[in-house]
Amino acid sequence: MIELIANYLETVGERPVTSDVVPGDVRARLPEHPPTAPEPFDAVLRDVVDIVIPGLTHWQHPNFFAFFPGNSSYPSILADLLTAGLGVQGMSWLSSPACTEVETLMMDWMQELLGLPERFRSTSADGGGVIQGSASEATLSSILAARWRRTDGRVNTDGDTSKLIAYCTSQAHSSIEKGLRIAGIGTANIRIVPHDANFAMNVDALRAMVEEDERRGLMPFWVCSTHGTTSSGAFDPTTAIAAVAREHHMWLHVDAAMHGIAALEPSLRWVNDGLDLADSYCTNPHKWMGVNFDCDLFWTADRVALLGALSILPEYLRSAAAQSGAAIDYRDWQIPLGRRFRSLKLWFAIRTDGTDVFRPLIRSHIDMTQRLAALVAADPRFEIVAPHPLNLVCLRLRGDSPEQGDALTDALIESANATRRVMFTRTVLDGRSVLRFSIGSRTTTWEHVESAWGLLRDRA
Repeated sequence: MIELIANYLETVGERPVTSDVVPGDVRARLPEHPPTAPEPFDAVLRDVVDIVIPGLTHWQHPNFFAFFPGNSSYPSILADLLTAGLGVQGMSWLSSPACTEVETLMMDWMQELLGLPERFRSTSADGGGVIQGSASEATLSSILAARWRRTDGRVNTDGDTSKLIAYCTSQAHSSIEKGLRIAGIGTANIRIVPHDANFAMNVDALRAMVEEDERRGLMPFWVCSTHGTTSSGAFDPTTAIAAVAREHHMWLHVDAAMHGIAALEPSLRWVNDGLDLADSYCTNPHKWMGVNFDCDLFWTADRVALLGALSILPEYLRSAAAQSGAAIDYRDWQIPLGRRFRSLKLWFAIRTDGTDVFRPLIRSHIDMTQRLAALVAADPRFEIVAPHPLNLVCLRLRGDSPEQGDALTDALIESANATRRVMFTRTVLDGRSVLRFSIGSRTTTWEHVESAWGLLRDRA
């Protein structure tokens, strides 16, 4: 199995980026019913090689420019194997002390490496961090903590969310609406705040909407500021948003799922602007750092509200260590009860690769992005439709009309992806079709970016 993994990663660039299967193809090649007797392991691996891997989209491919980076690394892979082999359940300190304490240490290491505010450190009076599965879980946790705090805990008893109002822009991740729905905040109580020409939140509009909701007897309780939106890479003005949030008793959550990891490079610490005023924050090492999915880092400056929302303590989960305050029970910091030993992935990656390996990678991706943007800007057939300070370029083809530009851009994305040499994803910005060119794979070099641009130029 180790040889299969190593061979896959070392040769992934030789494969088409995407599969040519159609829905149902993979299942049709596998037995409809389970075997009644054991099969040789070699037979299982043959099916992995012949059926499963050809049916994948290869996120580790150097020509994968879609969605967002999904990097892995050998230390992280080995840590995942160790996690599975140890098979521990990290729901509480008592259920596996080392699982809890290594995680707390890793969250403090990452707070230090990213230059985050001290209020997020585990040794602070009210803060701390936890590893979640994804930013979606982190967002939901922040929403639940916010509604607990805004209702002084009453929501745990009466479940009344009818007056609670949340705010974000159209550029915010779709998981925000999903999290609000799960928390009982219907779409009628979600305010989409207008954005400016750079796709960042208009704070004057936010303030006006909050004040209007309060005049109507409603309760603004949560606002999301995004540091690097998935669609456009936009950064909301967190410091200004925080002023509105504090004035109106709202929880400020900062979602930096994709781009927060840029802060590993000290010259890019501007991505942290305003975090000293946030109630919670998350970013994903499983995107731009080389730590296998799933690994979302979620910090809060108000652990009391988080525990108030999520802590339920039946007798079989009680322990003297937790009740004395000497230990953390991370089950109370997340949605599910059970949890894996995810922190080993961070620990292995940081210790065996060292932090110096991440910074040049980030810098190289940003340099490639700027070089790409210069090439796009020099071709009059194309336009760049959003700022590109990090590793995402949003571009489209011009047309005689916006509608024609949309049709041409959609056709370009489809044509390029049909070659299976590359993969791009589409988004819509201010009603316009846009091709997202996201540069972030560990194996991507300038030659890959230049070749992909050449493909787009030729297909255009």
